[in-house]
Amino acid sequence: MALFEETGAYLHGHFRLTSGLHSNEYLQCAKVLANPAYAERLGQELAAQVKTLLAGVRPDVVIAPAIGGIVIGHEVARAFRARSLFTERDPESNAMILRRGFEIKPGESVVVIEDVITTGGSTKEVIRVVETYGVKVKAAGSIIDRSNGRADVGVPRVALQSLRAVAYQPEDCPFCKEGLPLVKPGSRRTEPIS
Repeated sequence: MALFEETGAYLHGHFRLTSGLHSNEYLQCAKVLANPAYAERLGQELAAQVKTLLAGVRPDVVIAPAIGGIVIGHEVARAFRARSLFTERDPESNAMILRRGFEIKPGESVVVIEDVITTGGSTKEVIRVVETYGVKVKAAGSIIDRSNGRADVGVPRVALQSLRAVAYQPEDCPFCKEGLPLVKPGSRRTEPIS
């Protein structure tokens, strides 16, 4: 968390998370990962924790959801000397898919890496993509776990930092009821939401 504070990546306000939930806290991992030394360090630390889950087995592939997971996924892959792939949203169906000639071969060992987990939805989507290649994901990891361990993605997972961050369904959000402007600071939208 010190890196998030130092880089101004720990934001306070009224935010719509990728999950659709609202929160007064937002962790902008991209600001931390913009520093290559920090990205490398976090990637090595996350790889070490994933390695423990895998009982020392090195994955062949590290896969992450675009856009937030790409940098940390690449750094974890580098620490493992594995291939680094990412999924992205299909412009027509909005479903996560592999593009750009990426493929996963039967028998490969795969882990999913994410920047922040709140509900685990993006990680589960990536796991489903991997399964379409006939491969089972061995483990998952993230820099931050906003669920404090509650998000179940169907595979063992680790996080460098767990938080007990409060998130609200939009209809129950006290910040909406106060009329505070809602902002989506992530990769999909940066301006206030009306």
